[in-house]
Amino acid sequence: MQIQQNISLKQYNTFGIEVLAKHFVSVSTLEELNDVLVLKGFPDKLILGGGSNMLLTQNQETLVIHINIKGISITSEDEDYAIVKANAGENWHEFVLWCLKNDLGGIENLSLIPGNVGTAPIQNIGAYGVELKDTFVSCTAVSLENYELRSFSKADCDFGYRNSIFKQELKGKYVITSVTFKLSKKHHKRNVNYGSIAAQLEIMQVTNPNIQDISEAVIQIRQSKLPDPKEIGNSGSFFKNPIISKADYNTLTQSFQNIPSYTISNNEIKIPAGWLIEKAGFKGKRFGDYGVHKNQALVLVNYGNAKGSDILKLSKLIQKTVKRLFNISIEAEVNIL
Repeated sequence: MQIQQNISLKQYNTFGIEVLAKHFVSVSTLEELNDVLVLKGFPDKLILGGGSNMLLTQNQETLVIHINIKGISITSEDEDYAIVKANAGENWHEFVLWCLKNDLGGIENLSLIPGNVGTAPIQNIGAYGVELKDTFVSCTAVSLENYELRSFSKADCDFGYRNSIFKQELKGKYVITSVTFKLSKKHHKRNVNYGSIAAQLEIMQVTNPNIQDISEAVIQIRQSKLPDPKEIGNSGSFFKNPIISKADYNTLTQSFQNIPSYTISNNEIKIPAGWLIEKAGFKGKRFGDYGVHKNQALVLVNYGNAKGSDILKLSKLIQKTVKRLFNISIEAEVNIL
């Protein structure tokens, strides 16, 4: 373990933004993490996981700590369920594939989501009718104030839509080091009714899908809609899907009769942000080295050498235009640094 100076973070963020970390270190054990956290002379620290949910807009003058702690294990199991612990540095999709290989169900709908396991609870990642909280048991995290290791239960995490206590009251105060899940061993609950999974399974000629089939369907859907960050820099969905009141939704349908929607509660309706952005005319629009992806309006992309400030400027233009056209505020899903 060695602290390096003036390190490029281009390979550590999926947008592929070229910024420098004045001080950088990668840790692969809890002991190394503790050793770094207690170092004097670095009052501010930036924790870096898979770099998939961030937009870097400037050089980082602080100490950047890359969490590379690996390991997956079944800590206990019975006839129906397995309790699986994954360390924070594990790639999320590779963790999903590990579970599928062991016929453990519950997160197959979350296949191919970029990022690492350690950052997944912060965002309460979700896709195709499933959220991380559905299988979450607990996570361990180190305090950046007193360096103590604490366990957080599901209730402690206060999960919401793309939200958790780690994005609110405890933002920047803890480093998640491992996450524990409860996954099914048999009688898997198969969720195929959200989005286009059922249609994709039909294309695949699968009539009685298992969890591996569902994962493959999700992978094919995502690959058809979303660019590979290794080929085109992006962070997946840049914006959250807004939730509006039923009254506002009814008003909106007077002007936009075919607006897609999902009922959240008796008085809450979720509107796809991608639809709003596409109707606002941004889908496929390119501004030099950055723009909006041609297949998915939720995805902002770096075509080569865009700056983080370019992407940020575009995101604000989109927000402003959507607000003007639909009177709906859309919120960035990524962390802007």
